[in-house]
Amino acid sequence: TKQIAFNVIPHIDNFMDDGATREEWKMSVETRKILAPEIAVHATCVRVPVFVGHGEAVNIEFEKPITVEEARKAMKNFPGVSVVDYRQDEGYVTPQEVQGEDNVFISRVRKDPTVANGLSLWCVGDNLRKGAALNAVQIAEKLVAEFLPKK
Repeated sequence: TKQIAFNVIPHIDNFMDDGATREEWKMSVETRKILAPEIAVHATCVRVPVFVGHGEAVNIEFEKPITVEEARKAMKNFPGVSVVDYRQDEGYVTPQEVQGEDNVFISRVRKDPTVANGLSLWCVGDNLRKGAALNAVQIAEKLVAEFLPKK
């Protein structure tokens, strides 16, 4: 209902009774289904006129203290994740730059001073490649490697 070219729209799908959109509700439900039912997620989904890619500004509160360096190290060691995080111009990744990539890219990792044990980060990925289909293939490959008997 609004011009999308040269604009950002904080509205994807229909509005629900609580003021969230269906996309925001879906993001919350899918996150809890994948990670853990007790995870609290509150999102504002925004449509941005790019050809390919998703981007998320993420704030995370941990049970125990974690430093930015510890978080970066953990993410760098996780398969399918690339960390590009330099505190300078061009020291972060954008959706345009990850087109055709399978990995999810993390940038702008920093302490969130508004909550205990909080971090904030920027996360982008090629949603045409790193979506449900590729995730399903990667999960199947891992299951085969770990649980099928080797001949």
